[in-house]
Amino acid sequence: MRLPASDSHTKMNCEQDLLEGGLNVTLTLRLLMHGKEVGSIIGKKGETVKRIREESSARINISEGSCPERIITITGSTDAVFRAFTMITLKLQEDLSTLVSNGTVTSTPPVTLRLVIPASQCGSLIGKGGSKIKEIRESTGAQVQVAGDLLPNSTERGVTISGTPDAIIQCVKQICAVILESPPKGATIPYRPIPTQGPLLISGNQTYALQSHYTIPHSELAKLQQLSLQQGTLTPMGQTTAAVLSGLESSSQTTSQELLIPNDLIGSIIGRQGSKINEIRQVSGAQIKIGNQLDGTSDRHVTITGSPISINLAQYLIISCPS
Repeated sequence: MRLPASDSHTKMNCEQDLLEGGLNVTLTLRLLMHGKEVGSIIGKKGETVKRIREESSARINISEGSCPERIITITGSTDAVFRAFTMITLKLQEDLSTLVSNGTVTSTPPVTLRLVIPASQCGSLIGKGGSKIKEIRESTGAQVQVAGDLLPNSTERGVTISGTPDAIIQCVKQICAVILESPPKGATIPYRPIPTQGPLLISGNQTYALQSHYTIPHSELAKLQQLSLQQGTLTPMGQTTAAVLSGLESSSQTTSQELLIPNDLIGSIIGRQGSKINEIRQVSGAQIKIGNQLDGTSDRHVTITGSPISINLAQYLIISCPS
């Protein structure tokens, strides 16, 4: 979501309008929750999430799978999203109070939630010298912590918020004001929780996590991306990695991954007469399909299909394209 450039006075008014529910823009919040929390939000036969959808008018999607963690995506007007978020927060508070009444714990712990936010927006949320996040903590009374590392196989970070329900709700409203004014930069690879089934050791003394498919460690991906930027070419990076991982490729199952990429970056990814996208396809071995611009946004869906290793390579080759 892009907002027009404005001076500090206008920004202050914008944030005030948002906090008061007066700014009618489309907002998306992504929450990362453990299975038990998700079960509580869904409720018996889906009754709780149905009620939240109906009373808030927000669209609520819960990621599929038997993972320990799930993503809850809330989309709608700011009013609708805040209503849904408030209902979810109060439900979690109710669950914690039940633990006290059952004697499971002696005192009610603070409600804790994790937002999932594109890493390119986290700088604005933290502010110069940590000034913005300090301001949010002091004005709301909530504890806020931005993770230093990216979530696995994504360009997103977790933002952990804890406190009373009211403190959390006010905190999230202020965070939303920041991210609406600072749209994400470059491609966003959404975090998708997947089951972890233990490590796998391969040649070169490099350990790779086996998470229902093969994935590449962040330290290695960062090195690959840095190498591509230094050399100004995709091929050496792709060849080096393909050589290291070739032993795993044949046993990997075909899957797919979607990226959201701003329309103004698509040209640099495609290249002159499709040269760049063809090179990425050849180096990674993945199929890459670029969709039309999404309604009401400046983003386009890019679908990558192939083995998990091919997809990982293609993702980071795309990110490494100069903007």
